[in-house]
Amino acid sequence: MKNVSLRQLRVFASVAKHLSFARAAEELNLSPPAVSMQIKELEVEVGLPLFDRTSRKVSLTTVGEYLLAYTRRVLVAMRDAEDVVARFRGLKTGVLDVGMVSTAKYFVPRMLANFRDDHPGVEIRLQVCNKRDEVVTLMQQGAVELAIMGRPPQSWPTRAEPFAMHPHVLVTSVDHPFTQMERVPARALQEEGFIVREPGSGTLAALDEYMTAHHMKARVAMQMSSNEAIKQAVMAGMGISLLSLHTLGLELDHGLIAVPEVQGLPVMRRWHVVNNLAKTLSPAAEAFRYFILERGEAFLAEQFARHDVPHAGTPLAQEA
Repeated sequence: MKNVSLRQLRVFASVAKHLSFARAAEELNLSPPAVSMQIKELEVEVGLPLFDRTSRKVSLTTVGEYLLAYTRRVLVAMRDAEDVVARFRGLKTGVLDVGMVSTAKYFVPRMLANFRDDHPGVEIRLQVCNKRDEVVTLMQQGAVELAIMGRPPQSWPTRAEPFAMHPHVLVTSVDHPFTQMERVPARALQEEGFIVREPGSGTLAALDEYMTAHHMKARVAMQMSSNEAIKQAVMAGMGISLLSLHTLGLELDHGLIAVPEVQGLPVMRRWHVVNNLAKTLSPAAEAFRYFILERGEAFLAEQFARHDVPHAGTPLAQEA
């Protein structure tokens, strides 16, 4: 394998990630034939097939799986080397890889736009994941340097720094009986059907902890994999939900959804910017880390101040 090139390894890693030659070609801005050629040349160098193409779906062979593990190490090492060189060049250029949970997509892109105004030469690559565990996996693989999430990982060494409060509120349709009440008692929620996120989501964890704190169990009417789907279902009167206030700006601005005052709500959690302690941050990632720590709280306060709920919430020991 003396003649294997970094280009071949990057193409191999992309095909292995997507299990699709066409999607890898899109990601790498190459033509599908060029991707196929790089893989064929790598397989010739290895002397064994790396992908099983006998079925309709592309899959890694056993050799391919082993090579992928080493390829990721090589690419991460090269990225580290590039970061060291970039430190000597200054932050005129660079690449910023950021991952985030889907709930953060309502404000992180705007923060990245502000950051790019200060650093126009930095290329930003953003990955949005429905599940927190998916973001954690990206960090472990070295695919992203920074992650924006509520609950930092506990099983391996990271630096998790809170930068803003993260309120979770009860949402209902605008004609729900709760909207006519001055303050909804916690017990009233026990009779309602909740529309919830999938297991493993921070939003569902917040609901479970709130209900447990009030010695209740949520009656699940429906489970959905996105905040947008939940909001549409709530607006249609199919149930109620506990959602991040930071996902509701557009609906509240247009009076499409209601946030009644409820005993013990909002649940106040925190947003964190997280990075792997085992990896030295690139200049671009370090700059964005400082940016979000210095401006994140004020940015969210400005963006969502008109929607702040006036009643005190329940601070939970574990972050969402």
